[in-house]
Amino acid sequence: MSFDTPLVLSGPLRKPRQMLAEQEYGGHLSIHDDEMAEKLGFKAGPIEGPTHFSQFVPLLAKIWGQAWYEQGCFSSHYLNMCVEGDEVRAFVEMPAEGATKTRAWAEKADGTPVLEASASIGPNHSPTLLEERMAKLRPPERLVILEDLSVGMTGAEDEVVTMGEDQNMGALYPFTLNNKLSVITENSPWYASGNNPWDRAIIPLEMISVLAEHSNSQAAFPVKGPAVGLFADQEIRMIKGPLFVGETYVLRREIVALAESRRTESYWVRTRIFDRSGTEQVAEMLLNHATLKDSYAGYPKD
Repeated sequence: MSFDTPLVLSGPLRKPRQMLAEQEYGGHLSIHDDEMAEKLGFKAGPIEGPTHFSQFVPLLAKIWGQAWYEQGCFSSHYLNMCVEGDEVRAFVEMPAEGATKTRAWAEKADGTPVLEASASIGPNHSPTLLEERMAKLRPPERLVILEDLSVGMTGAEDEVVTMGEDQNMGALYPFTLNNKLSVITENSPWYASGNNPWDRAIIPLEMISVLAEHSNSQAAFPVKGPAVGLFADQEIRMIKGPLFVGETYVLRREIVALAESRRTESYWVRTRIFDRSGTEQVAEMLLNHATLKDSYAGYPKD
């Protein structure tokens, strides 16, 4: 007997850890600091959004196997912040046989939505959740914090990056990969050894965000400050994955959209990740940086 009933994979409830309490940028603490978060109307410093991505990896690997690590794409819109102690569960809708895209989401234990997402495998991705969201953006009427930015603006230079096991990732990410692996919600021996199909330790999905963002000051985008920002939307796409621990990569950034809401001004950056020669693209990240208007001194009341 055949049914068209949608079936869902789900993982266990997890308590993601907050690792950015000491994060600094622009000479001040970030929204992940409890005191700063409370000043801006949040109950505590939130857990960084991509921390939740790890909970989806076992589910997506169950669906697509090795292809997920090599050509998978997770495209997420963040809905509600989590703080340390919150319990979160990941869900993925089982795709039809042969399908290359499906729906995913995460909820707190009480049912509060944390994020919505699309998950897909390449090489020919149908429009992702964030591609669909970007297509609906309206041009901002007036920008203050971001008035010197423009769509098409690129980073000032190529950024050469790597992630070693015990490499502190700097002021934006004041911890190491091994620190993360000691508390990550879903650990795997593939992250610490070459006992996997690629014979090299691979970087966890959530830590690709760290690899791609820790050097972003080198792009020198003229964002006014000091002001506090957060991640509102984020997509990580493997083109020729996975990415490897200790490997050198070249990053190139481009602003692909500008937007605003009642509380934020946003700039969307596509970061393309190339191999060490800078000739072959292996992955990319799309990130919506939402800057809080209330955090910028003297923001016009109108």
